Amino acid sequence: MSRLWDPALEEFLEEQRKVAAAPMPPRGAPPPLPEGISARDIMLGDLRVHVLSPKAPRGVMLHAHPGGFIAGAPEMSQAENARLAGALNVVVASVAYRLAPQHPHPAPLDDCERAALWLLDEGERELGASLMLVGGESAGANLAARLLLRLKRRGALAAVKGANLIVGNYDIAGTPSQRLAPDHYFLSPERLRGSREAAFPGRDAEALRDPEISPLYADLAGMPPAIFTIGAQDSVLDDSLFMAMRWRAAGVSAELAVYPEATHIFMGQPTRMAAEAKRRITDFLQARLDGKSR
Repeated sequence: MSRLWDPALEEFLEEQRKVAAAPMPPRGAPPPLPEGISARDIMLGDLRVHVLSPKAPRGVMLHAHPGGFIAGAPEMSQAENARLAGALNVVVASVAYRLAPQHPHPAPLDDCERAALWLLDEGERELGASLMLVGGESAGANLAARLLLRLKRRGALAAVKGANLIVGNYDIAGTPSQRLAPDHYFLSPERLRGSREAAFPGRDAEALRDPEISPLYADLAGMPPAIFTIGAQDSVLDDSLFMAMRWRAAGVSAELAVYPEATHIFMGQPTRMAAEAKRRITDFLQARLDGKSR
């Protein structure tokens, strides 16, 4: 029987089910940084960029944090960003973009573009490396994909060697998996509706399909190779399935990694499934930095 995922992942299912059934622990302060990684904030006027740096970086990854466009901060992803900074020897620059409803679209995307242009112009001088990767999780993955489209329109996409797009929502109007999601899912239909109305107020379904909002509908030719990571029990499952296929249809390399019985937040869980997802992402991005195809 055909599967969306690597059959080898099925040996992790029992552990994944146990962890998924347990109550989520409260979110605490970010863990201590690994040895050799330093943290600082850079202010671009009123825009904060949280920077995690190894001692001799080979490149920079711009990161957009999760939070449904209405919550969150770079520190939410600090543990994984610090791990990637060390594993890949890159600076990770996470944007503290403005949040809805006080700052609806296009404010968060404008902030990400502002940070990206600064990295292209000043990254080598200020951080010791230039922009090479773009990534994000959930709403951050949506922002990352839309940022790539803006850089493409500017003719500035050649510097980006790869994209790390994790559990993203690429059709804000709603893919089938979003519309059919059970109420008990982390991204319930109610939660999706609330973030959509706050971040993109006053728009009907057709307006929400504008590629500036929903990158699934964009011309994806010329985008960098990307890895799409998604759990099979995620409301935005279809978003990654569809986006990865459209990426490939545009003639661009796209790696699709689906994880069985994994939820929207599975990579934050202490499971072998999450560890395997992180390993695969690291290998993909390492290959891109090395100029290798996958």
